[in-house]
Amino acid sequence: MFSDPILLGSLGLVALLILIALRMPIGYAMILVGAGGLSLVTGPTLVLNQLKTLAYGQFATYDLSVIPMFILMGALATKAGFSQALFRGTNAWFGWMRGGTAMAGIAACAGFGAVSGSSLATASTMGKVALPELRRYNYSGALATGSLAAGGVLGILIPPSVVLIIYAILVEANIVTLFMAALIPGLLAVVFFLVTIAIYVTIVPEAGPAGGAADRAEFRAASIGVLPVLLIFALVLGGIYGGLYNPTPAAAIGVFLVWLFGLIQGRITWAGIRDSLIETASTTGMIFLILLGAELMKIFMSRVRLPQYTAEWIGTVGMEPFTILLLLLLALVLLGCMMDSLSMILLVIPFFWPVLVTLNGGPMQGAEGSGFGMSTDDLKIWFGILALVVVELGLITPPVGMNVFVISALAKDVPMSETFKGVMPFFLAEIVRVGLLLAFPALVLWLPRVLSG
Repeated sequence: MFSDPILLGSLGLVALLILIALRMPIGYAMILVGAGGLSLVTGPTLVLNQLKTLAYGQFATYDLSVIPMFILMGALATKAGFSQALFRGTNAWFGWMRGGTAMAGIAACAGFGAVSGSSLATASTMGKVALPELRRYNYSGALATGSLAAGGVLGILIPPSVVLIIYAILVEANIVTLFMAALIPGLLAVVFFLVTIAIYVTIVPEAGPAGGAADRAEFRAASIGVLPVLLIFALVLGGIYGGLYNPTPAAAIGVFLVWLFGLIQGRITWAGIRDSLIETASTTGMIFLILLGAELMKIFMSRVRLPQYTAEWIGTVGMEPFTILLLLLLALVLLGCMMDSLSMILLVIPFFWPVLVTLNGGPMQGAEGSGFGMSTDDLKIWFGILALVVVELGLITPPVGMNVFVISALAKDVPMSETFKGVMPFFLAEIVRVGLLLAFPALVLWLPRVLSG
């Protein structure tokens, strides 16, 4: 039955999806299918030989050292109370206007995402901080939970982003260039969400009552509380953008500064540091296990040539490259409803990327590819940002948006149907943003060209 490698590869994919649907951790599912499929193709000896050195060869790379550093920075930022300081500051700026407390939640999510790099962590952390204030000002359940679920997606794109780093490693792109490319789309999301709230409360004024204006002393104190986050963001990303240091030293600087500010303010204890280190080790171990499984799947699929066959087949169906790109993005949205962003990127990029390269004219294409009118290097950057944006979209897409479940678990008094109702305006805003990024690739590519030029 397994004399046909394409059939074997297809069955392997089906088996992987079934295991994921049965709630097996995706890292274990990938290892089981990858090792099992490779054993059927080449025999168990090659698999055992691979496993002797594969893990070390996969993880003993300098680029991966940035991942635990950024995870630790986010864990320490939570212990240091940055989420409370961010929301207090942004609420002092926006809270006086109608819908302002919801706007403050969005702005605080953007700030916390800049030191966290995780959408689910951003949604969970900011939900705990902002929901009590939104309730206090009698915001509707739909707007309160919907805005925070949408704000959580900012954590995945606003640099530094762990998922963006993994994507860069998968397609052999420059991490610094991707961080540059993500800034404008990330800020665009913040602006679109703020405008969405303004329109929402104009149509339904009672959904987001205006809060009280902060007095001068309170406004000054709240604004000063935000300065550590702004300083860390400026030093970490400013140093990367300015070419002063690479992402790993930048992350180390970020960790040190978060710890220092938390220590000065008396919010970080030895117990907090221990918990942050344990959380970092646990999350990093999970990520590295998924990376190992993804590498085994990659070896298995390359042996059966399923990605290459898929790319060749799509190249012969006669569809326009942009039509195929739209179908791939739609698949990412659907998958984003069912699994976390990191797992999805690791699962699908090894299949999608060869297809796009083939449509663009091949990996050796010059300044302007025949398919998308850009070089392969530019395509890596543009597609990476598009992929992360639509992954964000999947996190708030009914009926299984992961961020919606996170917020619903915090707001037990709000029916999940209300949260999905509240998130739909933000979903439409995200659709508009995806359309702009598709129509105007310069929104992604302009800043890297300017800063690298």
